[in-house]
Amino acid sequence: MILQPGPFALAFPDNPFVFFAPSHWGALLILLAFYVALWFLKDWFALAHIDRKARWFLAGLLVVQELSLSLWRWSIGTWEAGTSLPLHLCGIAIVLVVFLLINRSYLLYELVYFWGLGGAIQALLTPDIGAFGFPHFRYFQFFLSHGTLIFASLYMTWVGEMRPTHRSIWKVFGITNIYLVLIAGFNLLTDGNYLFICHKPENGSIMDAMGPWPWYILVLEGVAVVLFYIYYAPFAIKDLKTKMTGKS
Repeated sequence: MILQPGPFALAFPDNPFVFFAPSHWGALLILLAFYVALWFLKDWFALAHIDRKARWFLAGLLVVQELSLSLWRWSIGTWEAGTSLPLHLCGIAIVLVVFLLINRSYLLYELVYFWGLGGAIQALLTPDIGAFGFPHFRYFQFFLSHGTLIFASLYMTWVGEMRPTHRSIWKVFGITNIYLVLIAGFNLLTDGNYLFICHKPENGSIMDAMGPWPWYILVLEGVAVVLFYIYYAPFAIKDLKTKMTGKS
């Protein structure tokens, strides 16, 4: 176990993470720059030989960062089945997007698009990383994993030319609730809190404004539907414009 203060230590008292401090804004702006660059370079990425290399690179990066997190937790003696498996929506989306990047499964795309964007954007705005601020390993790993998840989702949308449909919203909503039930059982077995259905994140989040347990879970269901529609909105608007243009 690593006890000495340092970028890989369990104790990191000198640089705790603070919401929307310069290190938080800096990470968000760097990630935003990558997303903007992807938009402008999407035609270049669409070249067959570039696309293949890019998708395998993103898949490899996501695998490496996830393994590095487990290795770090093991090295400091905090790895536990109830807290360290990739079973939150972002974690499972990271696992799924690796396979999506390789095999281009449409069902995986639907799940990754809504889970990845919905979970990762919220996570980036209110990171649940405790006291591990810049320049701790956990800080870099957190923003790399969630930022790359969003990048991969956008990549398969802009470069891979995949898109959700209205049916995708309710398909993913149904799968999400089935997954929630399964995770609730797993939480009971491991004393875990995956999906935050046992209690709210300790570092604060939008759940703090949703009432006590278990009511905030029901509120989250409604929030999920609203967010799914927001993320689907650009495609709905595009379809409407196409329909109107076709009729004119």
